[in-house]
Amino acid sequence: MSQVTLISCIAAFFAGFIDSIVGGGGLVQVPALFILFPHYSVPQVIGTNRFASFMGTAVAGYQYARKVQIPWRTVIFAGIGAAVLSYLGALISSRMSAQILKPTILVLMTLIALYTYRKKELGQHEKLRFALASVPFYGLLIGMATGFYNGFVGPGTGSLLVFGFVSIIGYSFLSASAIAKVVNVIADVSSLIFFVTKGFVMFQIALPMMLCNMLGSYAGSKIAILRGNSFVRIIFLIVVFGLILRFGYDVWQMFRN
Repeated sequence: MSQVTLISCIAAFFAGFIDSIVGGGGLVQVPALFILFPHYSVPQVIGTNRFASFMGTAVAGYQYARKVQIPWRTVIFAGIGAAVLSYLGALISSRMSAQILKPTILVLMTLIALYTYRKKELGQHEKLRFALASVPFYGLLIGMATGFYNGFVGPGTGSLLVFGFVSIIGYSFLSASAIAKVVNVIADVSSLIFFVTKGFVMFQIALPMMLCNMLGSYAGSKIAILRGNSFVRIIFLIVVFGLILRFGYDVWQMFRN
C-alpha cells in the first residue's frame, strides 16, 4: 500500500467515525481526496468519496437499528424523496457551478449553529410537533431537500438530515441520527448509480477507503449509542462549525478570485 493510499484510508476511518455520530464525514474525506489526488476532477472526487462512505453509513445504520426504535414509515418516505432528488442533484452538479449555492449554504449553516446552540433543550427528548399520520409527509420533504443537496454538493448531508428531523419533526438527536443514517444510505446509492455509470469512481482508492470508513462508522455509532443525546448534540455543533469554516473558506476564495 502506497503512502498516499494509507493517508487516504486514515482519513476515511476518521470520516466514518464522525459521520456515524451526526454526519459530516465529507468534511474530512472530501478535502483529503482533493489534496492527495489533485489530478482528479470534481465529479471523480465526489464519486469516489460517495462510494467510499456509503457502506460505512450502512454499518452505522445497522448499529442504530439494533438499539434505537426507528420509525420505518417516515424513513421510507424520506428515503424515496432523498433518492429521487439525490440523483437529480448529482446530474445538475456535473453541469453547473456551485458558486450561487455555496454562499446560501454558508448562511444556512450559520443559522443552524446559532439556533442549536441557543436551544439547549433541542433534541434532548422526543416531542413530535405533528400528528403521527402526517410525520411521514414531513419526512418526505426533509428527504427531498437534503437528497438534492447530497447529490449536488455532498458534505454535511447527514448533519442537515439530523437537524431537519430534530427541529422540524421533533425527534431526539439519537433517533434523528439513526433515521438520517438509513435515509443517507438510500440517497447515496441513488446518486452512486450516476457516478458509477459515468465512470467517476476511482475503485483502486475507493475500495480500501470504504473498508476503513466502515471500521470508523462501527466505532462511532457504538460510542454515540452509549453516550446518548447530549453527546450527539455536542458533536453536531462541532461538525456544523466545521462546515461553516469549510464553506466560509470556499466563499472567501470565490470572491477573492
